[in-house]
Amino acid sequence: MLELLAAQQGPLAQKQRYDPVSELVLTILSQHTSDVNAAKAYRRLRDAFPTWEEVMDVGPEGVAPYIQTAGLGRIKAPRIVAALKRIVELRGSLDLSFLGEMPMAEAKAWLRAIPGVGPKTAAIVLCFSFGMPAMAVDTHVFRVTRRLGLIGPKVTADQAHDILEGLVSPSEVYSFHIYLITHGRRVCHAQRPGCGLCALAGVCPSRGLFTASKPTNRAAQSR
Repeated sequence: MLELLAAQQGPLAQKQRYDPVSELVLTILSQHTSDVNAAKAYRRLRDAFPTWEEVMDVGPEGVAPYIQTAGLGRIKAPRIVAALKRIVELRGSLDLSFLGEMPMAEAKAWLRAIPGVGPKTAAIVLCFSFGMPAMAVDTHVFRVTRRLGLIGPKVTADQAHDILEGLVSPSEVYSFHIYLITHGRRVCHAQRPGCGLCALAGVCPSRGLFTASKPTNRAAQSR
C-alpha cells in the first residue's frame, strides 16, 4: 500500500519540524480546525510572544485574541497556558528534550498527563520533534484507514493509534502518517472521495460505495 502511495506522491524524508514545546502548542491549535487556520494562529502567537514563557505570563486572556483564526480560542488559550504551566511544574522549565531519552511508551504517558494532550498530540510531538515511530491518527488518517478496512467500524480514533502503530513497522510509521494524510486531503475526501483517481482503488474494500453526489458511508471524524 505504501509503495502505491509513494509512487503517486513521491519519496519522503523525515526531519524535525519544531522543538517539542512548539510542536505541542501547534498541535493544540490544530484541534478541531484546519491546518491552515492553525498555522496562521501559531504565526500570530509567535510574532506577539517570541517565547513560551511570555505566553504563560500573559495568560489565557492575553493569548486568545491571537489565536481566533484557529477557532475555539476561548477553549484553546486556557489549554495552551495550562499545558505550559504544567510542564514547568513538573520539570522546572519548558525543556522537553528529556523525552527523547525515554522509551516511547513512557514518553507518551508523560505527555498525556498534561492537560489537553491526547494520543494524537502526544504522538505528533514524539514523531515530529524526536523522530520516534509514534503513530498520529488525525481526521484524514482515521477516515482513510477505516475505508481501507485497516480498522473496524467501531474503533475510535483514540483506539486507532495503538492498532495502526502495531500494523506498521517502526521505520514506516512516519511515511504511513504523511502519505495517508496527503491521500485524505487530495483524493479520499470525506464527502466526495475521488475513487477514480485513487492509487489504492485496487485494494480498497470501500471502492464503489460512493457516488458523485452522495456518499453512502461516512467515516466518523475525531481529533
